[in-house]
Amino acid sequence: MRPATAALLCAWLCLQVLSTQAAQPIRVASKTFTESYILAEITAQLLESDGLAVQREIGLGGTLIAFEALRGGAIDVYPDYTGTLTQAVLQSPGLSAQELARRLAEMGLVMQVPLGFDNSYAIALLDSTAQARGIERISDLAQHPQLRAGFSHEFLNRADGWPALRAAYDLPQQPVGLEHALAYGAIESGGLDFTDAYTTDGELAVRDLRLLRDDRDFFPRYRAVLLTRSDLPQAAARSMQKLANILDEKTMQGLNHRVADGGESPGAVAAAFLREAGLVAQPAYRERSRAQRIADNTLAHLRLTGTALLLACLVAIPLALWLSRYERLARGLLYVTGLVQTIPALALLALLIPLVGLGELPAILALFLYSLLPIVRNTLTGLFSIDPLLRQVATGMGLTYWQRIRRIELPLAMPTLLAGVKTAAIISIGTATLAAFVGAGGLGEPIITGLNLNDNRLILEGAIPAALLAVAAELAFELLERSLIPAHLRN
Repeated sequence: MRPATAALLCAWLCLQVLSTQAAQPIRVASKTFTESYILAEITAQLLESDGLAVQREIGLGGTLIAFEALRGGAIDVYPDYTGTLTQAVLQSPGLSAQELARRLAEMGLVMQVPLGFDNSYAIALLDSTAQARGIERISDLAQHPQLRAGFSHEFLNRADGWPALRAAYDLPQQPVGLEHALAYGAIESGGLDFTDAYTTDGELAVRDLRLLRDDRDFFPRYRAVLLTRSDLPQAAARSMQKLANILDEKTMQGLNHRVADGGESPGAVAAAFLREAGLVAQPAYRERSRAQRIADNTLAHLRLTGTALLLACLVAIPLALWLSRYERLARGLLYVTGLVQTIPALALLALLIPLVGLGELPAILALFLYSLLPIVRNTLTGLFSIDPLLRQVATGMGLTYWQRIRRIELPLAMPTLLAGVKTAAIISIGTATLAAFVGAGGLGEPIITGLNLNDNRLILEGAIPAALLAVAAELAFELLERSLIPAHLRN
């Protein structure tokens, strides 16, 4: 019986492993601009129509975050461009398609599907400004140093962006950084004169903008591809091959226009395209209602902030209580937690991705680290502000150190301690909106999507619940203080 039992147990374990692998979803990601959202949705919906489980990681940060997430195995596929890969990622301008494929293969990556269109960078300004000043080429901008430039943050810093463009054309302007979705509106309102554009931007079809001729052939070709890991399941690879060369520049510009100016969601536009292209009979995509989106995002936001705050309390309060006996060590702890607080949230999230991947874990870790300082500082401040005479009296009464902490010092320090926890909670609620950049969801997801799609309704869909959560946290802590702190200590 024992060998038979062992064999049955082994067979059961194998089946569990195989079923787990079979259920492993294909993680489809995008960067934070309209076209990337649409291409990711097209890919995800096609995979779902072929019976494959899909996990969306829509709206990750810039190129390097998405690329490193793919290399590290946190995602399986996202849309990118050959020019971006050669210039911004590999920093090897002039690579041929074969050389690019070889370099990517060395990293375990594959340009799985060429999508068929080229989306290059360009410089755009109002047609009326171009006519009035006789500007037709990028090199003409050098004769107009008074023109105001504003570029997307990624273009300002990438190898094939502003630094190299300025050097190639000897341009004198000092640009500002802003979200790409806001740039065209800023030009039309007179806040800017020119900006970077994508040649397939949907707004170019309806705005009075001129794309300047790249007379020194600075910008390379940016052929759109689906970039995947080399260990992508064959079923997913076969499914995505249906998208090979299915799009051209005009079609892609039309899809972008429907989202940017038509008010449609990327998911709805992707579903319509797949149906019209004959790739699926009826896409499985269903648009969630606004109420459902707000509820789901609020729950995700609460999960992130609540988990991080609980962990921070469990670590910071006992640590501060223990170190309160050693003033130098306590000050060292304050210095370390204060140093963490100075790291920009996006930079910390980007640093955590190679260590723990995408999703909720890096977001919770970042929020946990940011919560430490207010809790540690307020706990130590409350303990250090206690009259030393009370400690002497307690010691004279025969109380041990921990009895003194529990019965005298902690109750006296409680108002200050709770104020620190409340501060940490409110900071976490605000900072957690950035968690959407690493695929953690929450109320930052509609805010970031709305910024990139220039959709105020989406922005408010995340901003208003986040503000209400902060108010609710403030009121909840007031009630907690009333229940835990005697009235004479509250006053």
